[in-house]
Amino acid sequence: MEERYYHLQNSRIKKKRRRKFFYFLIFVFLFGGVGLYILNSYSSLMGMYSGFTRQKSDLRTEDVEITKEPFTLLIMGIEDYATDGQNGRTDSLMFATVNPKTKKISLMSIPRDSRVPIVGKNKEDKINAAHAYGGEEMAIKTVEGFLKVPVDHYIKIDFQGFKGIVDAVGGVTVDVPFDFWERSDVDYYKKIEFKQGQQDLNGEEALAYVRMRKQDPNGDYGRAARQRQLLAAVAQKLNSASTVFKIKDLTAVVGKYIKTDIPISDGLALYNKLSGFDPSTMQTFKLEGEDKKIGGIYYFLPDPIGVETVRNEIKKELGETANTQENPTTKTESNHSSNSNSDEKAKKETNQNQNKAPTEPPPSTNAHAEWIMRNQQ
Repeated sequence: MEERYYHLQNSRIKKKRRRKFFYFLIFVFLFGGVGLYILNSYSSLMGMYSGFTRQKSDLRTEDVEITKEPFTLLIMGIEDYATDGQNGRTDSLMFATVNPKTKKISLMSIPRDSRVPIVGKNKEDKINAAHAYGGEEMAIKTVEGFLKVPVDHYIKIDFQGFKGIVDAVGGVTVDVPFDFWERSDVDYYKKIEFKQGQQDLNGEEALAYVRMRKQDPNGDYGRAARQRQLLAAVAQKLNSASTVFKIKDLTAVVGKYIKTDIPISDGLALYNKLSGFDPSTMQTFKLEGEDKKIGGIYYFLPDPIGVETVRNEIKKELGETANTQENPTTKTESNHSSNSNSDEKAKKETNQNQNKAPTEPPPSTNAHAEWIMRNQQ
């Protein structure tokens, strides 16, 4: 019984870890070097284009041209999507703003257990249930009702697809900073071991590599460094000449596991606009709140002030061209000022963490990786 309880608790932790890695990997894939190769394989990718489309969000007064104006994107990781679970719950939810002119992308995680009103159901429930109740349309409207900002486009993906990408490019090589092990997401009783030094990883091993936290002397900071390290390795593989010979495998993964309402032609045009985008420059917003049990069910209760803060940040990213039916309620600050404040806060948090655990960072945690981590806390 104790083993089963530990297994259930560990499963919840693993899902949270997978979602963190998922958020960054999807943008490396969509806007990284492989984008042009993939989008040019037009016929192989027609399966990506979803049948559910909208002219515009109900919160927009005009349609948005994604190659000219800032727009929003809802990224949904769907449970059992690979087995045609069209109405599965969203295992992951990420809200993004994309500015094609400045090549700036901002991301915010929406906790899957957030208790919010479900549009069309006249009740409050976990936000991840919206897709199970009414597919993409209900999920989008529920997020719009919660954040009070438009959702212009969406992407649905099965997380297994990202392991498939690592496998499709022939795996990646990383410099393991120290010895550790992590359980496989495929077999709970299977331990994947990592030894200090150069090591080749397949998709399953790569996922385990970025999940581990407790054995890292730097905790979340160390894990974030390994995530950046792996993303760099994936990006390097995607940009290598050898990737050209693996297009068939890559397009097979994309066509099977990813669905979107963005036409392939628009996606190609957007890729051209975002050419040269550096995933390490992405900004992240955090939705504040607290965990609480209601009626014996675990929920995440978003803090109303935190939601308003995030809403204003999103509107700021959309700018005056957003044409939303609600106007920003806070004064717009310059990116320089915002980034300076974020950096100062991150430095304080880093110093506090170092006071608690004065362990030296692993050899592979270089200054660039540490800078990225500080800017994404």
